[in-house]
Amino acid sequence: MKINVLGREYELREATSQIDPVLKNNDGYCDPSVGLCVIDAMEEKEVDSLKDMESFKRKITRHELIHAFLAESGLSDQCEWACEEMVDWLAYQFPKMAKAFEKAGCME
Repeated sequence: MKINVLGREYELREATSQIDPVLKNNDGYCDPSVGLCVIDAMEEKEVDSLKDMESFKRKITRHELIHAFLAESGLSDQCEWACEEMVDWLAYQFPKMAKAFEKAGCME
């Protein structure tokens, strides 16, 4: 799938660690050098603590897309707050933020 990230097209795709070795130690990654976000299909991983794998994959997708937005904004290497913890926080909280903004009528 193609996603427009601040005017640059990124490819968003799922893969397994057999197809993409970077996923052996990661649930996903963003490679802004080639405009790519890859999410682990989670077919090979055993995650006993997660009952809703689809929800988890959506969170990982948001996380990697936030990395893409930060990269395309020039902020990924320039700001101390653009760390994994902040990206994770945004990925977890964005659905709630979007609902609040929608209700307030301030999305656009």
